[in-house]
Amino acid sequence: MVGAFHGHAHNRKCQLHWHPLYIPGTGHSEGEGCKHIFSASNELAQSTRHVSPFHRHQSIEEHFAFWDKDKYAALSNFLWNHYWEALKVIATLMAELTIIKAELQLTDDDFPQFLREESAYLECLKELPVRDNLCICYVEVLGELAERRADWDLAREATNNALTEISASSLTQINQALTATRIGVDSSYARLQHVEALVAHIEIQLSIEVRWEISDENYNRFKEEASLSKYRAALDELEWLVVMRLFELSKLSLSSTGKFGLISSLQC
Repeated sequence: MVGAFHGHAHNRKCQLHWHPLYIPGTGHSEGEGCKHIFSASNELAQSTRHVSPFHRHQSIEEHFAFWDKDKYAALSNFLWNHYWEALKVIATLMAELTIIKAELQLTDDDFPQFLREESAYLECLKELPVRDNLCICYVEVLGELAERRADWDLAREATNNALTEISASSLTQINQALTATRIGVDSSYARLQHVEALVAHIEIQLSIEVRWEISDENYNRFKEEASLSKYRAALDELEWLVVMRLFELSKLSLSSTGKFGLISSLQC
């Protein structure tokens, strides 16, 4: 079993097997008791690094003796607070779960089955099928095609209006304006042609005869999948950065001090 927070540094398949949320008897327990003790004892290294073995053993004994007394003194409040917190969580979540089960027509036996189905799905799925990846790429390229067409329309409109504010006698300004607009139209049209060729290439690979429109079911489906893929990638990077930051704070013995205490509390 891994800690509830550190589980986010693992992949989803690992969490299904080892996250405390899915292990019978652990509930939302974080599974970090021993790690908290060892993490606190790491601070002894600074004060005992250059002392004799006797004083090192003495400091370690005093540290854990104080730890035992301190935790024993706070044990009653700890049990009381967690007991009432557990009752509150059970009452709230059970009411919400009852509503969800009634709306979706689920039973208690369905939830373990969902976990087994998800685990089996992840076992067989290493990455998205090739066609799904192509469809996601196709939807993204269609969006880029719409942007390139809009840019080309703007470039043509700018060309039509390029000489409206220039005097007919100013040949130099007319020549400069025409040159600038021509370059803008040519470059925007070249980008448009490149994207159109890419769209046509993907359509051949997917055997698409009629180009997807924004209102199409397939377009909306893979557009949502593309957005979810970006969201998952951003979420994975965020979790990775937070875990990396926590490790850095632990090494500096700053994980529970000052403004870093809020970040450290995420471990719970």
